[in-house]
Amino acid sequence: MIRDIHAMFLVTGIMASGKSTVAQLLAERFEKSVHLRGDHFRKMIVNDRKEVHPDAQADQMEQLLLRYRLAAQAADAYYSAGFTVVMQDVVVGRVLNDFLTLLEDRPLYVIVLCPAEEEVARREAARAKKGYGIWTVSALNAVLHAETPRVGLWLDSTGLTPEETVDAILERVWEEGTVRASEIRE
Repeated sequence: MIRDIHAMFLVTGIMASGKSTVAQLLAERFEKSVHLRGDHFRKMIVNDRKEVHPDAQADQMEQLLLRYRLAAQAADAYYSAGFTVVMQDVVVGRVLNDFLTLLEDRPLYVIVLCPAEEEVARREAARAKKGYGIWTVSALNAVLHAETPRVGLWLDSTGLTPEETVDAILERVWEEGTVRASEIRE
């Protein structure tokens, strides 16, 4: 267990890239920590939930940004209460900048999990919950690699177990993962 770390982490990547598992294991490495799952804010909408399509309309993007805003507010509240916060959500494409600008300027580390497309498809097929439908693995992976700002630590976890992925993160994130929210603001 790592002690004396008071920071915020964002673990992102496409669906089935290992975000939930890795974020949970990463949070468990800190003495006082929170694993904040951004998708819970989406699931709270009972009626008129908007899923983000590849050709997203304004109302879909508004709900996505609401989800990010709520996650950022919760993360800031937990951080202010003394917790190390590990946020986890699909934050890819140009909206990564939008998400980062919502956070207070604190020690922030961004981890982008980017296993090979074939590995993501294999993981998706092996898990009970299904993330793909509107999107394909190829389409979302294209957004990740072509449109997502190259900030933070980009980690190809293709051949790594979740525990090995967390070990690799903790070896590299301090140098490669640091992002200052104030540097992202446009």
